[in-house]
Amino acid sequence: MLPFVYTALPMRVIFGSGTLVHLNRELAALDRHRALVLSTPAQEQQANAIADQLGRSSVGIFAGAVMHTPVEVTERALQKVAKTGADALVSVGGGSTIGLGKALSLRTSLPQIVVPTTYAGSEVTPILGQTVGGRKTTVRDPNLLPKVVLYDVDLTLTLPGPLSITSGINAIAHAAEALYAINANPVVSAIAEIGIASLARALPRIREMPADRSARYDALLGAWTCGICLGSVDMALHHKLCHTLGGAFDLPHSETHTALLPYTLAYNSGSSPVAIQRIASALGAEDAPRGLFELVGRLGAPRALKDIGMPREGIRLASELAVASPYPNPARVTQDRVHHLLERAWEGLPPDLKEYRGFNDA
Repeated sequence: MLPFVYTALPMRVIFGSGTLVHLNRELAALDRHRALVLSTPAQEQQANAIADQLGRSSVGIFAGAVMHTPVEVTERALQKVAKTGADALVSVGGGSTIGLGKALSLRTSLPQIVVPTTYAGSEVTPILGQTVGGRKTTVRDPNLLPKVVLYDVDLTLTLPGPLSITSGINAIAHAAEALYAINANPVVSAIAEIGIASLARALPRIREMPADRSARYDALLGAWTCGICLGSVDMALHHKLCHTLGGAFDLPHSETHTALLPYTLAYNSGSSPVAIQRIASALGAEDAPRGLFELVGRLGAPRALKDIGMPREGIRLASELAVASPYPNPARVTQDRVHHLLERAWEGLPPDLKEYRGFNDA
């Protein structure tokens, strides 16, 4: 028998279709009456509509959230919080907006209500990734958890197909690394398999018919369960590399996860064969790294870092940063190995399974 520790994450989750109508009630239940609505510039119209729904319980919007939560944007948003006297935050959108809400909450202790519109999953984690001077740093604090998450399938029906796909693969990455996490446990591992299977079923259907409610339901459910994995156990090489590339080269977050995941799974396949096989089973594939690589191709998502803005000359810097500080990973992390991984990922070549499966020396 394997002893383990599992810490449940306390928050209220409302899941379904049309759940946005409960927002005013949930804000009142927190005894808050001056909410600032957060969004990216692209979702400003949606933020305005939600502020209108809140009526007198809204003090306006801040529609300046951007990828990787740079501290300078957080500072501007803090000025808006102070000016309006906000007593709560309502984050509407994906990882960029949710990250801004967490950064503000970290500095002000204001409670958050999150209305996710992508499959990022960060809404159910006590984790904040923020960028300072081109370096992305991570904060883990239970106080970063939102008080309420409103999952409304209706809000995902218009999520563009390409973003749906990469956001979904991003979510799969959370569950995949949870299966070989240093503090993995049977509860989170079972949740991880459910999340991967839900998204693997949903994403091909969404590509063919983006407004398929059943597929959108499965994808949002998968995103939630994968997010639970991200918030419950430690992540490894894959997330370290994605944070490194995002902070250093401002690469798009979900596309970076999508392009890298087949290679990081291959990297760890020799050290975590049982976990990798569980990922394969959830994907419905014989081999997890190759199966995921082929799925990404069928879905029309990027498979090469060069196609999402990664400069080839940045590979050396990225491999140096990836080993600058220790972190748990099944296979031993060395600069040469990471450099090789990034070279293949930059080209978009199939994962080098034979070589990586020799990495069983963690």
